[in-house]
Amino acid sequence: MSSITQFPHKRNEDDMATVPIPARHVVTTFDAASKHEQIDVKPLPVRIFRRIVTGVFSLWAKISTTIVTNLNWRQQVEPYVGYGTSDFSRLICRTVYEPLRRKPGALMRGWRGMLAVPAPKVKVKLSIDGVPVETVQVGTSEVYDRVDRFRERSIDYAVSDSAGYLDLVADRALEPGIHHVSYQVEGRHAVNSNLFTIAPGTRVGVISDVDDTIMITQAPTLWKAAYNLLLLNPQKRASVPGMAVLFNRIADIFPDAPFFYLSTSPWNVESSIRHFIENYGFPAGPLLLRDLDPRPKTFIPSGVQHKLEYAEQLMGDFPDMKFILIGDDGQKDPTTYATIAKRYPGRVLAIGIRQLSPRESSPLGPVRGMTQSQPSPVTDVPVFTGTTGANLMKTMLPYLRQFA
Repeated sequence: MSSITQFPHKRNEDDMATVPIPARHVVTTFDAASKHEQIDVKPLPVRIFRRIVTGVFSLWAKISTTIVTNLNWRQQVEPYVGYGTSDFSRLICRTVYEPLRRKPGALMRGWRGMLAVPAPKVKVKLSIDGVPVETVQVGTSEVYDRVDRFRERSIDYAVSDSAGYLDLVADRALEPGIHHVSYQVEGRHAVNSNLFTIAPGTRVGVISDVDDTIMITQAPTLWKAAYNLLLLNPQKRASVPGMAVLFNRIADIFPDAPFFYLSTSPWNVESSIRHFIENYGFPAGPLLLRDLDPRPKTFIPSGVQHKLEYAEQLMGDFPDMKFILIGDDGQKDPTTYATIAKRYPGRVLAIGIRQLSPRESSPLGPVRGMTQSQPSPVTDVPVFTGTTGANLMKTMLPYLRQFA
């Protein structure tokens, strides 16, 4: 998480409701990648393969943009749920090309979402609860720049990046609760999204995986996962038995706890996951997904790297908060969560791991001795396991109640 620009002038509290909200772009891993993540340092075969893939994607983006503009599709915003503290708000959206009659955020099958055509470098006007957001640039660059007053400027819009994503940090103290963010591009009606502002002093938060933790996708079996993600009617997706009850019981124990849903699924299917969370009665909260479009500098982030980066971001955003981590053993959640607990001693309250059945965890089905699931993580943090939410509740809830 990048720091927030500080402004020398002071404002009266009575004027805060009408003064535009200053914001700045977040420096992401794609913009400031560490050396080992960059394509140029990879082995030659990997480098060649990734350059081919990024080249093909760039060509597809150009061709698809030409096709959809000829079909009279226009730039639109796909809004995502944001979150914030008493000091800042994190606002995320994406600009894409869409038919004039399509409603942003509407439920759709996964394959349609995966074919989203990005609209790069689009001007977006934003507001929080009706107060406009302005992006601010001081000096000629983001960091370590001597202030040049001739270059200090504010503009009443923000510009999406080369893949259409817009990731902003807004500097304004908001009351705890749900606020409303409005996004608008030229020639379109404004679209809205929720912003969860978390109260100062909140002691406990929950970070949960999605695939095979709360929603059955059978991710370890590639063809089943692809069918469930791309072709299955989103309204027919099944919830892991008892997990919604478990999450709501945790919410009862910690009434102020925010729930963050962290998944390696791409932003392209955000609407279907969000509707799933609402339909099955899981506690509402921000979705933290990943960009599936290959970038010229860093390609596509791995699932493990994506989860570690977002977990580190949340640890930094909420330095006094302890987290309950919930995932499954079908992929790499056990080792990923153990890594988080090791990097942040004392910050992880408990780990819950949903155990997949042999049919779910193996592409060959329930074959004796054949499984792709991972063992329980090796860590000093208490780890609770179970095949359903009901199994986890029996041991996990009594432990958590002592911290209420």
